Amino acid sequence: MTAVLEPAEHTALRLLWVDLTRKCQLNCVHCLNDSKAEGTHGTMSRQNWISVLDQAKASGVGEVRFIGGEVTMHPDAAELVSHALDLGLQTEIFSNLVHVAAGWWELFQRDGVSVATSYYSDDAAEHDAITGRRSHARTLANIGKAVKLGIVLRVAIVAVHEGQRTGSARREMEALGVTAVHVSRVRPFGRAAGGQSPDAARLCGRCGTGAASVGPDGKVSPCVFSTWMRVGDVRDTSLADILHSAEMARANSAIQVACGPDEDESDGDDDECSPGFPGSGCSPRR
Repeated sequence: MTAVLEPAEHTALRLLWVDLTRKCQLNCVHCLNDSKAEGTHGTMSRQNWISVLDQAKASGVGEVRFIGGEVTMHPDAAELVSHALDLGLQTEIFSNLVHVAAGWWELFQRDGVSVATSYYSDDAAEHDAITGRRSHARTLANIGKAVKLGIVLRVAIVAVHEGQRTGSARREMEALGVTAVHVSRVRPFGRAAGGQSPDAARLCGRCGTGAASVGPDGKVSPCVFSTWMRVGDVRDTSLADILHSAEMARANSAIQVACGPDEDESDGDDDECSPGFPGSGCSPRR
């Protein structure tokens, strides 16, 4: 018999995913939310996002993570990152590091900022086959530049298929001077699901535990992987009310029931969705 949990007690929010956009230069075969060049920035306005950050700070959030899509392609992203930093929030920016404008390099070097990126292979053809574009050379060069500039950086070597050169890629990153490198596996969401409906049992089980995500449509979910479990909309309800709502509690409990014991606690290097600044292993597949 499957256990039925009562709605989980509210856990103080410490991390908010700011899921800005579905626009991206790449077309990664495993993208968690089907981002692409034809993607949009959604329906959230600049002021909507400013309000979300202000509410997050007021709710006791200490960390925000900007993700997409490619964050740097959003027209208001730099201003939003600066606003988060001015609020005193530790801020991480997920970027494919394919194209980094000068202003972004300056932001990456601000106190309180870290950058996260994904890398796939030391073999350019293998890397590019996964990203759907000739991106290897630019990403590799910009990883090297970030290291030289002393930017706080972590790199996920994402294992997309059997036989992928993840070990060689990791050694390449370490030789380049990247100190935070780990190998991650793909979870079956977005394009990686292969057309199958999302299944809460494939989550890590920690979604919504001290964390939540706001998407480009204003919808709130336990995390960036569980966006189909929408529990409210920040455009018509305060973030605090959504986080304390029965809908969020039920979503968290449903995830705990579906996942059972923490499946990742023995994975070591693949410490999925355990938020922490700046050295966390939480790396959504992009």
